[in-house]
Amino acid sequence: MTKLLLSLHVLVSILAVGPITVAASMFPRYAKPPAPGDDGPHDHDLRTAAFLHKICRGYAVVGIAVPVLGLATGAQMEVLGDAWLVASIVLTTIAAALLMSMVLPGQRELLGEEGEGEDLSGTGAGEGLSGTRAGSGALTVAARRSASARLAMTTGIFNLLWATVVVLMIVRPGSTTGA
Repeated sequence: MTKLLLSLHVLVSILAVGPITVAASMFPRYAKPPAPGDDGPHDHDLRTAAFLHKICRGYAVVGIAVPVLGLATGAQMEVLGDAWLVASIVLTTIAAALLMSMVLPGQRELLGEEGEGEDLSGTGAGEGLSGTRAGSGALTVAARRSASARLAMTTGIFNLLWATVVVLMIVRPGSTTGA
C-alpha cells in the first residue's frame, strides 16, 4: 500500500504542481503591457494570459490531492513526526497560501476580472485592456507593469518553495527510513 500511495503522490505532484509552476511563471510575461511609447515587439497577450490563469486555477484544485496523498503516505510509513516531513508540510502550506492569496488574485487583477467575469474581448491591444478603462479596479499601464513584476517575484517564491519541498522529499535529512 505504501508503494501505491507514494507512486500516486509523486505522480499527482508532477502532473498537478508542475503545470501550475510553469503556467504561473509564464503568466506575468503575457499580462505585462508594453511600456508607453514602446512600439517594438512584445509578448503582451491577454488571451494567452487568461489561458495560463485557467491552467493555474484548474490544476490548483487537482493539486489538493498532493498533500492529501502525502499525508496518507507519511502515515503509512510512520514518519509524520520526522523533521523533514514536518518542514515539507509547513512549506507546502505556505506555498498553497501564497498561491491562493497572492498568485491567483494577482493574475485575476491583471486580467481585469475583479467582478467582471472572464470577458477578454481583446488580445491586449484594445483600449479596454491597456489600463485606460474607467471603473473600479482599472489599472494604469504603469500600475499593470508594476503588478506584473510583483507577481513574477511572488511566483518565483512559490516555485522556490516547491523546489525546496522536492529536495526535502528526496534527501529526507535525518530520516531513519533510508533514502
